[in-house]
Amino acid sequence: MSNFFELINKRESCRSYSNKKVSKEQLVKCIEAARLAPSACNSQPWSFVVVNSEEKSPLVAKCIQSMGMNKFTNEAPAFIVVCEENANLSASLGGLVRKQQYAQGDVGIATVSICFAATELGLSTCILGWFDEKKLIETLKLSKDKRIRLVIAVGYAKNENIRDKKRKSIDEIMTYID
Repeated sequence: MSNFFELINKRESCRSYSNKKVSKEQLVKCIEAARLAPSACNSQPWSFVVVNSEEKSPLVAKCIQSMGMNKFTNEAPAFIVVCEENANLSASLGGLVRKQQYAQGDVGIATVSICFAATELGLSTCILGWFDEKKLIETLKLSKDKRIRLVIAVGYAKNENIRDKKRKSIDEIMTYID
């Protein structure tokens, strides 16, 4: 894709995946995009667990489906579990002084970088914040002190038609001062 605004318009939250497998190379490219994302004081307070397994992906999906939510994840062939790591000293001190949670913003930037990279590669994603963190940690055998912030479902959309985006108007979200 040669135009960033085309990419933005093409990216959407997919809730219906085909059974086509995602390659390891594609997923690594997505993580590379996150690795290069900006962060406060270059702290890079993130790590990623990539699950792309016919055995493990359904187990991850079950961790995302508590209270009847996100049943569509049964179709997702791959997941990227986004973890927040400790920020470096500069970012942590700056955050305390400014009363900001820089690491959480940084994780968000890395996450959107993953989603845009996936879109560029012809993949579809859905960012999920509803999951059973304890069950997910147990399922993936992660350290009990790991902090999972988001899970991204990744795969090929069953339907490649892009839905119209329903967003607030520019006037509702922007104040322009010159």
